[in-house]
Amino acid sequence: MNQLPLRRTWELEDPPQAGVAEPPAEPPRRRRRWAWILLGLAALLGAGFLWLSWSLPLERALEPLPSPAVILVSADGKPFARRGAYKEAPVDVEALPAHVPNAFIAIEDRRFYRHWGIDLRGVARAARENMRAGGVRQGGSTITQQLAKTTFLTADRSFKRKVQEAFIALWLELRLSKNEILERYLSGVYFGDGVYGLRAAARHYFDKPPESLTLAEAALLAATVKAPSRLNPADNPKGAGARARLVVNAMVETEMITPDQAEGCCKAKVKLNRANLPVGGYFADWVSPQVKDAFPSAYGEVRVTTTLDSRLQARAERVINRALSAQGKRRNVGQAALVAMRRDGSVVAMVGGRSYRGSQFNRAVQARRQPGSAFKLFVYLAALRDGARPDMVVSNEPLTLGDWSPKNDDGGAGGYLTLTEAFAKSSNLAAVRVSEQAGRRNVIRAARDLGVTSPLTDDPTLALGSSEMTLLELTGAYAAIAGGETVRPFGLQGVEVPGGRPIPGRVREQMMELLYEAVEHGTGRAARLPGPVYGKTGTTQDHRDAIFVGFNEDLVVGVWVGNDDQSPMKGVTGGGLPAEIWRDFVGNGARRVDPPPAPPAPEVEDYDMPGWLRRLLGRWG
Repeated sequence: MNQLPLRRTWELEDPPQAGVAEPPAEPPRRRRRWAWILLGLAALLGAGFLWLSWSLPLERALEPLPSPAVILVSADGKPFARRGAYKEAPVDVEALPAHVPNAFIAIEDRRFYRHWGIDLRGVARAARENMRAGGVRQGGSTITQQLAKTTFLTADRSFKRKVQEAFIALWLELRLSKNEILERYLSGVYFGDGVYGLRAAARHYFDKPPESLTLAEAALLAATVKAPSRLNPADNPKGAGARARLVVNAMVETEMITPDQAEGCCKAKVKLNRANLPVGGYFADWVSPQVKDAFPSAYGEVRVTTTLDSRLQARAERVINRALSAQGKRRNVGQAALVAMRRDGSVVAMVGGRSYRGSQFNRAVQARRQPGSAFKLFVYLAALRDGARPDMVVSNEPLTLGDWSPKNDDGGAGGYLTLTEAFAKSSNLAAVRVSEQAGRRNVIRAARDLGVTSPLTDDPTLALGSSEMTLLELTGAYAAIAGGETVRPFGLQGVEVPGGRPIPGRVREQMMELLYEAVEHGTGRAARLPGPVYGKTGTTQDHRDAIFVGFNEDLVVGVWVGNDDQSPMKGVTGGGLPAEIWRDFVGNGARRVDPPPAPPAPEVEDYDMPGWLRRLLGRWG
């Protein structure tokens, strides 16, 4: 039987003859390929949505900011700084007057209720308007896209970020209702002036809840979100007002309000209800990390009571400014720093430089400078802990260790000095001998025990303060001697501070004796006051740094003067300008009243010496 040649069904022009079997039809390869591509895209999209559901918390926009907004208050109840951004509790869209959310929808996304997160018509309209204007005048981002960007993404203007934004917007539309999206947007959008969310903005700019906002007030807030820094209604009322009129016109165009309502819309008056406090300050910058660690995230503002004494802080600033104005230019002193604390380490005053406005670098906390002879506190403390006594003697003869020959500041040398005399006169030769005899590791251990954390170099120059440290940790070490136990300087009240280790009573009393003599009869005489004063001076090579750290029964204060570029000052020593600043701050310029004559000094042991001193004298005597 003759048969027709087999041909593909789509190539036949005439119907097949009856009784002739047709071969089974094969699916087209191209159709199969597109089916696999679509299936792969669907799987990828599904996997992406599953990943978003697992990794991006929907409630993030409703949560408080990571760090609470705080008002820092002095110990005497005076607010002195505001730190952190301000955010209040979320809003409920259904509880708001209709004109409040409508103002944002009209100007930001008028098709909000008719798209799925991405408004292609809005993108086209924005592109058309931008082409007409010859620049970017409108944006095509929806409210959902803005929520995705502000909540989950960075502000990076890249194609990758726009794709991520669109993807997250689609996911948000699938997971949330329109009102839920709008609530999250309004509750977290930025309004300038460090204010996030509609509730915080209504409170900040109009001193009222968002449920009470008028049409004009709602329009003004809606106008702000386009450029919060530039259109801040408190700083730029003219610019914010001009855009608010555009918001009202957009509400008329979208029939959200009538022309009569727009005509009767009065200009909103900003009424700031939050005190105008500075953001920064040397003390505020230093204490803020402590606040962050002590207080969890929360809505609104948290009033935090600090240890700052506003009276002492004002005095510290006044004394520093007066000293630099009087002697700064003449003696090439560009900067100064001061830290004042109680014996328990609570900081009551802090000045980190000549002017915070001129430089926010805190020289009391951030700058590491050589302490000079103020470091000898640790040298003699190590010796006293090793069994030495203030009345024992040490050689003041010239000394060479390797290729280094230390010298006294006055160039003098020779004879023997008691430890008290050597400390009071700040003998470098004696200090190096004491350090080597006590052991440099023991000197470093003494510094660590008193709270010094900066790196310390284990070489003979250690005794003369060659290792850099901050004024805050040096002052804290002197506070440990003053209070009888180690301290950690702190700035918050009501926050538990780890307890310190006690200093043995005998050692502390002997160290106090040395510090008293350094002020009473030694290099720190310029710091003397009517009552007992204990302290030590420090001057570095070429007069680059000058320090005085001391305490009385009330305060422990450290003072540093110098230059940021470490250029030499003109003859300034720790016993000069820093000691004078210390006296003026602590004693408020009190005059010196000479105390009665001191009792005669005890006889110095000569032969019956402990092994510690015998070895010292045998090595360098």
